Amino acid sequence: MTQVPYSMLDLAPVPEGATVAQALANTRDLAIHAEALGYRRFWLAEHHNMTGIASAATAVLICHVAGATRKIRVGSGGIMLPNHAPLQVAEAFGTLAELFPGRIDLGLGRAPGTDGATMQALRRGMSQEDQFPADVVELMEYLADPKPGARIVAVPGAGTKVPVWMLGSSLYGAQLAAYLGLPYAFASHFAPAALEQAADVYRRTFRPSEHLEKPYFMMAINVFGGEDDAEGAFLRSSMLQAFANLRTGKPGPLPRPVANVEALLPRHVLPAVQEALSVTAVGGPATVRSQLAALIARHRPDEVILTGQIHDHERRKRSFEIAAGAMADLATARA
Repeated sequence: MTQVPYSMLDLAPVPEGATVAQALANTRDLAIHAEALGYRRFWLAEHHNMTGIASAATAVLICHVAGATRKIRVGSGGIMLPNHAPLQVAEAFGTLAELFPGRIDLGLGRAPGTDGATMQALRRGMSQEDQFPADVVELMEYLADPKPGARIVAVPGAGTKVPVWMLGSSLYGAQLAAYLGLPYAFASHFAPAALEQAADVYRRTFRPSEHLEKPYFMMAINVFGGEDDAEGAFLRSSMLQAFANLRTGKPGPLPRPVANVEALLPRHVLPAVQEALSVTAVGGPATVRSQLAALIARHRPDEVILTGQIHDHERRKRSFEIAAGAMADLATARA
């Protein structure tokens, strides 16, 4: 059996006590680290109006990361297409593709990635009609070879054929990815409820296309790797707090880790947060390895994308190093 490729998703988290500039420098350093560890992709996610996330200008940050690395694929996980005109996305990613040939991915999401007021500030209010499928097709046409006589051509963009991925956390994205014949990435790192059903629907209804001959399914997994199980759990407490803050309408910088997070979080919030973040490998190296193995065996992804917001940058790098070691060990075991 071949090794399951592993990639990395980053939100450029802004830890408590740090600045946005430090968060962006950390993202650049993490991408260099990921490339050295054998990660296939380094994706960044679009969020707006969140003081704990610095990846709002996603295409700009992709350029920052791609310019600091040599081989790793860099892309979006994802661009929230309802916030943008398809032509503008094609031009931005076409520019990236010309600057970094063969290294750019374009993952597309349907959610706005923000609140209603911010959507209005983005000048992209949600209409009653769902335009997302048509926008996806329009965007892919701009990235394809231009048709003769086309009145609108994306320059840069036309002919770059940047690989497009469909992202999702429900059956909607799975169905659209299958219909269009695109690779599909499921957001199981924060919305795992429909994971099994979405993977099944995508695989069963997939239609081969010029983009992809057979289904390609990627699942997202949180990883919090420490030198032992206690440290892994300690590191995870920052993300548990951050998610609880988001759920209760109090988003902010990534909190510092605490020893007993269960006692800190409201009782009515904790179960929902734990369920949302249940697709997680947490603990020392052996525990992370066994938990990753179990998730991969159960869901059979073609690729995994690992994420995990950890307050201390060096510990975060070490966590992804532990995860890479675990994936390498699993590949050796399968061989």
